[in-house]
Amino acid sequence: MKISKELNAYCPKCNTHTVHKVSQTKKGKERKQSLGARKHAIDKKGYGGQKFPEQKKKVKTTKKVILKLECITCKYIVQKNLGRLRKIEIKTQ
Repeated sequence: MKISKELNAYCPKCNTHTVHKVSQTKKGKERKQSLGARKHAIDKKGYGGQKFPEQKKKVKTTKKVILKLECITCKYIVQKNLGRLRKIEIKTQ
């Protein structure tokens, strides 16, 4: 799917349609001290190995794409979910 670098979208802060800069979101850094990570580390510790079977081959061929729309006038960021896409291309006009 091809999406232009700038598009006109609704900004809830400005309460009007304005031009937005488009970029794709990236996965954030995982927290080492989150409860799930701590419990998983305890289960892996010592003898017994992996808690769940390690995934050998990837089944899904697509990823869910989320766009980050930044308002040019007030710098407010809105996220827009596009669903599952094989490939995304942000193009300049």
